[in-house]
Amino acid sequence: MPTVEVGDLKDGDFLLDVREDDEWEAGHAEGALHIPLSDFVARYGELTEAAPQDGRVNVICRSGGRSAQVTTYLVQQGIDAVNVDGGMQVWAAAGRPVVTDEGGTGFVL
Repeated sequence: MPTVEVGDLKDGDFLLDVREDDEWEAGHAEGALHIPLSDFVARYGELTEAAPQDGRVNVICRSGGRSAQVTTYLVQQGIDAVNVDGGMQVWAAAGRPVVTDEGGTGFVL
């Protein structure tokens, strides 16, 4: 499965967060698109509308398991997708910003 390290992501790279609502509300990467794994199939169209046409979809969850499932599915659909290795836990540990919807400092649940 294609993966990417948190350190290789640049500001502005498209990020799809597949964690559940309570995890998202606790904190997320600013600018990420949130589609929980439990809603992913029903909301797939939101991703295809928002994702860059010629860009990569970087899929993230808490630690990498759920995002790996979504990445595999997206690759099977012909989408350039990669799993963010280590997920939001590594994101936060690397000092990348974690925010709430209100713009405050968030945390990884």
